[in-house]
Amino acid sequence: MTEVIDRPISLFDVSDPSIYANDTWREPFAALRRAMPISWCPKSPFGPYWSVVTHDLIREVEAKPHIFSSADEYGGITIIDLEPERSLPNFIAMDGPRHAAQRRTVQPAFNPSEMERREDEIRGRTRALIESLPLDTPFDWVEKVSTELTIGMLAILFDFPWEEKADLRRWSDWSSDLRPPELRDEAFLAESSFQLNQMLARIDRLMEEKRALPPTDDLISRMVHSEAMGHMPERERLGNYALLIVGGNDTTRNSMSAFADICARDPAKLDQLRTHPDLVANATQEVIRWQSPVSHMRRTALEDHEIGGQTIRKGEKVVLWYISGNRDEAVFADPETVDFARENARRHLGFGFGVHRCVGARLAELQLGILFAEVARRGARLEPAGKPQWAPTPFLHIYAQLPVRLVQA
Repeated sequence: MTEVIDRPISLFDVSDPSIYANDTWREPFAALRRAMPISWCPKSPFGPYWSVVTHDLIREVEAKPHIFSSADEYGGITIIDLEPERSLPNFIAMDGPRHAAQRRTVQPAFNPSEMERREDEIRGRTRALIESLPLDTPFDWVEKVSTELTIGMLAILFDFPWEEKADLRRWSDWSSDLRPPELRDEAFLAESSFQLNQMLARIDRLMEEKRALPPTDDLISRMVHSEAMGHMPERERLGNYALLIVGGNDTTRNSMSAFADICARDPAKLDQLRTHPDLVANATQEVIRWQSPVSHMRRTALEDHEIGGQTIRKGEKVVLWYISGNRDEAVFADPETVDFARENARRHLGFGFGVHRCVGARLAELQLGILFAEVARRGARLEPAGKPQWAPTPFLHIYAQLPVRLVQA
């Protein structure tokens, strides 16, 4: 690609995995929002890319899927450019009718009627887990709570054998491990291929079992009995399995962890929910905004187009930094402060925007709201038991560990 110089060169490479591992990403994004809402990074571990960092410009790009493509054949939805043999087409990495048809296949699993049907089950599982947590004993919230709840929910959605649900967590971790090229050595690539092939073989077997049975409400049955997804080629099956596992695990899991982190740092937040339980629904939106479990989505320009006064050329990579848009001072007053009563918390970009908005948003909101209410109900307070640790990835904003303890209030 010919180097273009008539464009603002980014002050920072915000794709650098170390700023996420070290939790030092806030100021670089704040500086970009102030100085250059859209900028060009000519060199990064993931190649050259445009950064879009303000709420309004992110929404503007998202509102033009006919110009800014999500399709796998143009690069897909993450900043990394995968080799063709490692790319995994799935319905959010598609455009137009194919995206719509596959989305319609899984959408009913997340409709309000389904959420109402599942609410008591989710509440019962969540309550039992929260009540089982020890007092005055440090534990990792990510492992004991967030992962346990989200992987359990995945097993239910897939009608996956409960005794095998740990496999879902392992496959999720490998599917979302988007390391820069210099860290993707032969051992990593071999193990990644092994894990993904294991996932393909096991869920394919489940699909064939479901094919022989009448349709049911679980995701695998909906897929196998649909025209749009019933006969997908191998790479597309693998891509959609990975998408549903990662989407159902990582995003909700990390918002659950963020809630515990917030309440451990500021016990008044949990007291607020006890005093005002009507704030729980809004608190879920605020935690998603503050955490931004998906740091970015990538699009690729299908034609030359102007955004924010800059001309993006056909074929260029455009990275939409949700983690920055959710801190945009022009939209969210005092954005670093967690305010469970924030009036416009629902304007967050944590679920994306437009035709690719997260299909499982209602389920995530339900799980989070129930968790918040059950933690408040228990009557104990959360305290830090060590420093949080974050994963070194610019794609998902992942709590690797969150040491906490419960203390009787």
